[in-house]
Amino acid sequence: MDVAPAAAPPSNGPQPRSPLLAIRDLTVSFRIEDHSVTAVEDVSFDVYPGEVLGIVGESGSGKSVTAMSILRLIPDPPGHIDRGSVMLEGVGDLMSLPHDQLRQVRGRHISMIFQEPMTALNPVFTVGMQLTEAYRAHFPVRRREAIERAVEFLSLVGISDARKRMRDYPHQFSGGMRQRVMIAMALICEPRLVIADEPTTALDVTTQAEILELMLELKNRTASNAIMLITHDLAVVAETCDRVLVMYGGRVQEVGSVRQIFHDPKHPYTVGLLRSLPSLAPRGQRLYAIPGNVPSIEEMPDGCKFCTRCDEVMDICRTVEPPLIPLSDGRLVRCHLYQTPAAPPQHAHSQVDEAVVADDHRPSPGDSPRSRSNAPTRATSDEPATTGRADESPRDGGP
Repeated sequence: MDVAPAAAPPSNGPQPRSPLLAIRDLTVSFRIEDHSVTAVEDVSFDVYPGEVLGIVGESGSGKSVTAMSILRLIPDPPGHIDRGSVMLEGVGDLMSLPHDQLRQVRGRHISMIFQEPMTALNPVFTVGMQLTEAYRAHFPVRRREAIERAVEFLSLVGISDARKRMRDYPHQFSGGMRQRVMIAMALICEPRLVIADEPTTALDVTTQAEILELMLELKNRTASNAIMLITHDLAVVAETCDRVLVMYGGRVQEVGSVRQIFHDPKHPYTVGLLRSLPSLAPRGQRLYAIPGNVPSIEEMPDGCKFCTRCDEVMDICRTVEPPLIPLSDGRLVRCHLYQTPAAPPQHAHSQVDEAVVADDHRPSPGDSPRSRSNAPTRATSDEPATTGRADESPRDGGP
């Protein structure tokens, strides 16, 4: 089992004494016909107060399964949380919490923005009823006060004529508008941790910047709040995150600060993701693609999960899976290349334009994503094919 915590946040300002959320050895499996397959295995990392943690990786890497397991939202059956702990500061282990107490955590302490707005809202209730219900479930307020709160947050996420739209049903909203409603519902109680699973997928670039700015603004109202951002969009990660966690094959492969990951990636998979970013290459030059596709969870190799696609694979990689190895700069990397005393290899192809990340990417109150002009050209981490996209795989860890 991997018990090493994630690398500490970047050293600007005083370091937090303890994480807001500490996940250890989280393992989730799914039942498929007469056998079970493991979708997420021994995942361990921390989320610190005041930070934005980005989780990246191709579809099928286990990102969404990890996020849903935190709040025990994995449908059982076919899914099952086999082992692990999720410690929330001031609450305890969410894995052992009774369901009535867990309901008080969901929405109030930890909220989640789901990546499927078309199905996440209840079609038989108005948007206003669903928003006010979410607020009144955690705060003893009158209905009128809850309505005003809901109108305020609908307006904040860009819903025009919000008071009138409160009476509309989900089917009367477009996909992008439903996504905004979902974001308003997740933020309305101002939780300590927001788990955002592809929160801006259905939004245009301008609205995306506004939503990210709103999320950061609400986070910065209290120094102890944090955001866990799951995305394929590496530009969004560069703009908004403090640290990055790279997942592949249901495992954490690398953890480091934004600057470490974008300027000096260590794991061959991280290198491949960054090489896949579209650049100002000469016209007609073929874009780089990571060879192959993400294996099915039923066909994962015994050793390193990335060995079937790695440019630097060794014999040991095919049979023995490496542990998470702490490096001298504070990051963690799961690769046999860093287990030997010899100097790690220099990835000549891993160099990223200096404009990718600024020296200090930690957001401060009032700092908006739109004010950061040093982000990479918009690209997604599951876009390594010749046209910038990889073949789609099944959803993260799903059966």
